[in-house]
Amino acid sequence: METQEKNTRTVKNNDTVQVHYTGKLTNGQIFDSSVDKEPLEFQLGQGQIIPGFENGLIDMKVTEKKTVTIPEDEAYGEVKKDLFQEVPKAELPPEIDPQVGMGLVAKNPDGSERQLRVAEVRNESIVIDANHPLAGQDLVFDLEVVAIK
Repeated sequence: METQEKNTRTVKNNDTVQVHYTGKLTNGQIFDSSVDKEPLEFQLGQGQIIPGFENGLIDMKVTEKKTVTIPEDEAYGEVKKDLFQEVPKAELPPEIDPQVGMGLVAKNPDGSERQLRVAEVRNESIVIDANHPLAGQDLVFDLEVVAIK
């Protein structure tokens, strides 16, 4: 009886799940995957995962696989212009040779870190982008539910 019940159980909000996933851009480029690693484990409804990923799991069964396309507003949102900032090169550590696309880390006043990306290099300054690297992108995820706890 229990085995049959497990097979019919589906993912609901607040469930803790284990999921294998492969995240791709709409052009097919893979940006992240749990395949060949431990599955991702998290509790739905806690805001730990982008909304479109969680919504795609609702009503899935263990061992079920599916592909979901997540629009940018259910992923990392649109690119926000106010998250671009010009920084004088003189404020950078001397060992840094900024290049477009280079990742930088900034320390917040509370000690936490923010990931930044060099968006533009000018003569006396650089423009940094604090948007999530996947902001402005629709994403495609191959999902497989490994366990519902």
